[in-house]
Amino acid sequence: MSKEVELFVPCAVDQLCPETAFNTIKLLEKAGCKVIYNPKQTCCGLPAYHAGFWDEAKKIGLHFLKCFGEDNYIVSPSAACTGMIRNGYNDLFTNSIEHNRCRNIQRHIFELSDFLVNVLKKEYFGAELVGTAVYHDACSASHDCHLKEEPRKLLSHVGGLEIVETADQETCCGFGYSFSVQFEGLSVAMAAEKVKQAQAVHADYIISTDTTCLLQLQAYINKHHIPIKTMHLADVLTTGWANI
Repeated sequence: MSKEVELFVPCAVDQLCPETAFNTIKLLEKAGCKVIYNPKQTCCGLPAYHAGFWDEAKKIGLHFLKCFGEDNYIVSPSAACTGMIRNGYNDLFTNSIEHNRCRNIQRHIFELSDFLVNVLKKEYFGAELVGTAVYHDACSASHDCHLKEEPRKLLSHVGGLEIVETADQETCCGFGYSFSVQFEGLSVAMAAEKVKQAQAVHADYIISTDTTCLLQLQAYINKHHIPIKTMHLADVLTTGWANI
């Protein structure tokens, strides 16, 4: 396989944090990749799938399968979306006419940190960010993509940044798509717990692979005027050179 990489930009990144998509491109290009972006791409179907609307999720998934190739690597700055395609698509497309195409795409799609560390074997990008941070293990990253050490390896090379582990590192942030709507009180309480853990170790930053988790935590932080900033991994890894 070549180093041509097809970029999949999740909905939350596209609509709310587009700079994360641009920083993902810069990282991939700095790592020696040629990045291809198909502007016809849309959602992977994850919100509909999690809400139980599998017919709607399949329609969205069919469009996704048409937008991406079977041979190139596909990279996304989201463990949740990557996990949906790798695992959720089994429910939607197994033994369907799209079965083989789906399997080929599933084999070629990677979350950003997984791709950088395990495929490209690159961990240092010359980033600098002074302060103390906690890394939030998004549920999808841990459970669907089996990622733990990869983001931490990348962050260990960021100049001036100290990564501190919290007492209950893998606690959910409380987002969970429709969960945060159906169980708002519980969702907010879970976000509060994650932020309190970060405060306990005097963190300046909370870093993660998933924008949705970060938006959930930042909303709580902003409401309570807490001096902590959330950052996506891609934004951290390009700090200090992203605008050059």
